[in-house]
Amino acid sequence: MKETLPDSFAEHLRELAPQVLGAVVRRFRDFAAAEDALQEAMLAAFTQWPKQGVPENPRGWLIQVASRRMTDQVRSEIARRERENSVARDIDTMVLADEIEPDMDMDPNDTLILLFMCCHPALNSSSTIALTLRAVGGLTTAEIANAFLVPEATMAQRISRAKQSIKASGVSFSLLPPQDRAERLPAVLHVLYLIFNEGYTSSIGAHLQRLDLAREAIRLTRCAKHLLPDDAEVAGLLALMLLTDARRAARTGPDEELIPLDKQDRSLWDRTEISEGIEFLTAALSKGSVGLYQLQAAIAAVHDETARAEDTDWPQILALYELLKRVSPSPMVTLNHAIATAMVHGPSKGLELLKPLESDNRLAEHHRLNAVRAHLLEMLGDHETAVRHYRIAASRTTSIPEQNYLMAQAARLEESPNCPEENTTTPDHVHEPIQSKMT
Repeated sequence: MKETLPDSFAEHLRELAPQVLGAVVRRFRDFAAAEDALQEAMLAAFTQWPKQGVPENPRGWLIQVASRRMTDQVRSEIARRERENSVARDIDTMVLADEIEPDMDMDPNDTLILLFMCCHPALNSSSTIALTLRAVGGLTTAEIANAFLVPEATMAQRISRAKQSIKASGVSFSLLPPQDRAERLPAVLHVLYLIFNEGYTSSIGAHLQRLDLAREAIRLTRCAKHLLPDDAEVAGLLALMLLTDARRAARTGPDEELIPLDKQDRSLWDRTEISEGIEFLTAALSKGSVGLYQLQAAIAAVHDETARAEDTDWPQILALYELLKRVSPSPMVTLNHAIATAMVHGPSKGLELLKPLESDNRLAEHHRLNAVRAHLLEMLGDHETAVRHYRIAASRTTSIPEQNYLMAQAARLEESPNCPEENTTTPDHVHEPIQSKMT
């Protein structure tokens, strides 16, 4: 045993979790029971490693512990069946913990299989996200409950139902055929993007950003990129996350207040993440096909490569949004296209493009529509109406920093109606999907 724990103890365990779960599911063919066994193994690690030191082979240690739990469970089940004079028909599938050691090497596809399994069509969006964070991300039920802002018991029930749905579906623990995998990949990427967005701009609560969720989404997407290195959209999504996350340090002030894009100190932007994101994006675009995430990454790159907000190449951004509207139309794309249009052709043109969204039930009551309308009205000089929409937007968001920001904009216009600040861009409304709330 080593004498000291690694610095990133919890993070290290999270990285190991999907590898261990994959190995145990492959052997025992029971996702729900294997997931429970993994949690027991993780708990044992949290309890024992700080006292005894990290094992030389931590992954093997976790597999052994989880497998013993599974073995005990299988033995208990067999004993029960014997007492009931039933035949233990599943005994051939039982693998004793002692037999694990010779086959300890991880199948590199295990994490990918888990990711696709958690995004099974039988599950709804919230269950998919919760199960992905638990099974692939290695987060505890309490951590996920905290992310969703629901009681731990509620989250435990949600995860339990999701596992039962997976079990009832009869899906085997194996890589999907290429065609099925291609069909489900957009759902997998969408889930990863939702997790990232909730981390980048939390939809509820006192904090604008959830660093743990954003980092986890990037880590999982890196994993997907490693497993599917030739997929341009996986690379595009990773590039988009990195190029967006690069602005994280500049997005909030000392009191957690929201700082809009045009007011951010760009010297705080993470140049390493920007360089890496652009590298992934360039490689993805060279593959020929251009998809939803590559285009959004390209828009993010235009912002990131601009030294001053006033130098932003809005015509290029507008052209990219027009292409995005053709490739992947959605209300949020329409909203952002309206913003880019306003920045190039004036606020009146942008406001015209917002009108169809007023009857779109996916966005009509969303605070971002009112926030953007308020912003464009302010640009147009209609401050009284802008104040009203800023206040409506503030009343509709459950994010305290966003609420404070919008109320501050309304108060600023009311206090100095003839001398508003120069408003050159939007308060960070770009690049967020309409389904950004995880609950």
